[in-house]
Order: sequence, then C-alpha cells, then structure tokens
Amino acid sequence: MPQQAQASQEAEAPQAPATSPAAPYEETRIERAIGRGFGRATGRALAPYQTAVIRIGFSATWLLFLLREWPNRATLYGPDGPWSTDMARRLLDTNHAFSVLLWSGGRGWFEFVYFVAILAAAALMVGWRTRTMSVLFMLGVISLQNRSIFIGDGGDNVIHLMSMYLVLTRCGQVWSLDARRAKRAEAAGTPAPARDLTGLVLWAVLGLGLAVAQLSGGHGLTWFGHGPFPHIGWSLVLWGLWAAHGLWWAVQRHAPGEPRVVLDTLAKLAHNGALLVIMVEVCLIYATAGWYKIQGTRWQDGTAVFYPMHLDYFSPWPALSQLLGSNGVMIMLITYGTVIVQVAFPFTLFNRRLKNVLLVVMICEHLSIAFLLGLPFFSLAMIAADAVFLPTNFLTWLSGHVSGLRQRLFTRGGTGTADGAAGGGEPEARTDHSGGGHTLVG
Repeated sequence: MPQQAQASQEAEAPQAPATSPAAPYEETRIERAIGRGFGRATGRALAPYQTAVIRIGFSATWLLFLLREWPNRATLYGPDGPWSTDMARRLLDTNHAFSVLLWSGGRGWFEFVYFVAILAAAALMVGWRTRTMSVLFMLGVISLQNRSIFIGDGGDNVIHLMSMYLVLTRCGQVWSLDARRAKRAEAAGTPAPARDLTGLVLWAVLGLGLAVAQLSGGHGLTWFGHGPFPHIGWSLVLWGLWAAHGLWWAVQRHAPGEPRVVLDTLAKLAHNGALLVIMVEVCLIYATAGWYKIQGTRWQDGTAVFYPMHLDYFSPWPALSQLLGSNGVMIMLITYGTVIVQVAFPFTLFNRRLKNVLLVVMICEHLSIAFLLGLPFFSLAMIAADAVFLPTNFLTWLSGHVSGLRQRLFTRGGTGTADGAAGGGEPEARTDHSGGGHTLVG
C-alpha cells in the first residue's frame, strides 16, 4: 500500500519539461560579410604585381631625376643654391617638415646624402633588400624635396606621398631580387641561412648611424611631436622601423608558430591598408584636378590647352606643338576630354572594362604631356601611380612574355632555362614572407 500511494503521488506530480538541445548559433549576414572582409584583408598581401610596378615606377622616376640633375645638384638642393641652409632650417621649424640635410650644412654631408639617395632608388628599383631600401628611399625623397620646397611640380608631390606609403607595402613579392633569392632557396630545398651577414651588417650600420644622429641632436629628430603622424615624432618612427626589422628577423628565425602568424597578419594588414590609401589618393588627385578645371573659364570655353602649347618653355618640339595648337577642333576635344576623363575615372572603378579603357586614355594623356610639354618626370610619376589599377591578367601576361624572352636570350648550354628562372614561365606572387625570406633586412 505505501508503495502504491507513492507511485500515485509521483504520477500526479507535474512532469519537468524535457530539455531540448540548444540550437546552433547562426551568423547574420552582416557578421558573415565582416568575417569575409577581415579574412580578405589579413589572409594575403593583395595586388603583388601592382605594388611591384609602383615600386619600380617611382624609384626609377626618382633615380632618373637625380641622375639628370647631377651637375646641378648643389645649386638645387645643396649649399650653392640661393635657398641657404639657414633659411631652410627656419622654414622647416615653421612647417615642421623633416630633412636629414639639415643635420649638417657641409658640402660633404650633402654629397653623401645625395649619393645614398641614388643608391637607395636603384636598389629599390631592382628589389634588393626592399624593406630597408624603401625606408632609405623615403628619407632621400623627403630630405631633398623639403630642403628646397620651391623646386618641383605635382609629380614631385606624388613621389613624396608614395615614398611614405611604399614603406608599409610588401612591394618585393615579385619582380625583385629578394623574390628571386627566396625562390631559389625554396627550389633548392635549403632552409634560410642561420645568419644573414649582409642583413646584419646593414641593420647594425643603420642603427649606429641613427644613434649618432640622435645623440648629436639631429634637426627634426623628436619623439612625440612634429612627425609624420600626430604626437609621433620622426625619432619614434625611425627607431620603430629599425626595431621592427630586427623583430621580424628574430621571429622568423627563432619563434615559429603563433608569433610568426601574428606578425605576418599585421604585415599583410598594413600592406593592404597602404594599398587602399594609394588607390584613394590617386582617385582624389584626378577628382580634385577635374573639378577644379571645371571652375576655370578657359576649360569651360575649351581653350585651356591652347596656351601651354604656345609657350616656349613648354615646347620641346615646337613644330609638333604648333601643328596641334593651330587646330581649334583638336584643342577643344583635348580640353574637354581631359576634364571628362579626370572627373569620370573614380566612378568607373565599379566597371572593370570602362575603367581599363579610361586607364589607357590617361596613360596616353600623360605620355603626350611628357612629349608635348616637356614634363617627363611628372608624367612618369603619374603613370606609376595609375599602375595601381592595372589589371592583374595583363601584368601576369606581360611577366610571362618577358620571362620567356629572357629565357631565349640568356640560355645556358642549350637547356632553354634562363639563369634564375625555375622552369621558366610565370613568376609566383610570393605573399608569405614579403619576398624576402628570413633575412634580417630584406
């Protein structure tokens, strides 16, 4: 009986609801989009061929300019110019620009800086130690241009900006000696050397030179003011880059796993962010130039191009300038076409075919400026900036044909394999280690 009563009480008691398994969490559309975007921004260094063209284009433009002005270097940027070192120092104290030329007013220091600027531009162009050479290239550009800010044109301003952006990019992934060295080591199956003697010496020499300049009170070397960023001085930037190069080498050599993955992800994020800034910068250049032209009366009536073609200073080929300048219809078409292309280009980025057509038109426009108005370095700088929008298929096609031509010209022993080409064909876009392997300063 007691057992029956207990059983009846248990039967009458309310049953606890059965616990159902928790439903799996489903990401929303926005969360999936953010995840894909983050993975794309940190998964690999984008546009390796475009950044290589930018590296080669700007370094070659600056190198050719420095070589052309070699006889006039002391007058333009050195102690023989009308803009003295004391005047430049007072101006830079006002606008807080930076120039290593102001560390000393002697002729020897100027010659050294100018020569190093040439070497850095040449080394960056061929892709030798691209991380270090990009920093030296930037210092050479801003030091010479800030020393005499009244010399230059719009092309110099573009080089000035792009030299700073290149420091953050992995511009040596392809078409560089760094990528060639890493590819050879990978093909041979040999690990990176335990000691990169060239990188160690270069890193130590640069650190020693920066320490000497810091201790001697170099002009513009501040820690937390008047630098490239708010509240970040040039001392902090230069020492940070020097320490980052050493940390990168140490992690690559001695800390595999998570530390290497974290640094590699940060480097990819910096590269992709700088690439985005370069693209936006080019669009802003064309958009502002086009909209300012619209406000000018000479551009509105279609005669703006007529006047520079009849100036002796901008007529390296007077006969050709007179031939084009005497055709009113041609002048009007070029004037209106320039405005339309510059204003429309940022909006054509959403249509690949239309973008490629306008890109070809703008490159031809800059080539015509180089030949008709005698501004080759301005045109080269703008063409190098436009290269960020070149289609990858075209660049890989061009790379394959150049590689095949190199194989035919530099065959060894009739094997059909060029020196430095692993089987020929298309070079790989190395995105894992910036094309520099495990070197200290690569």
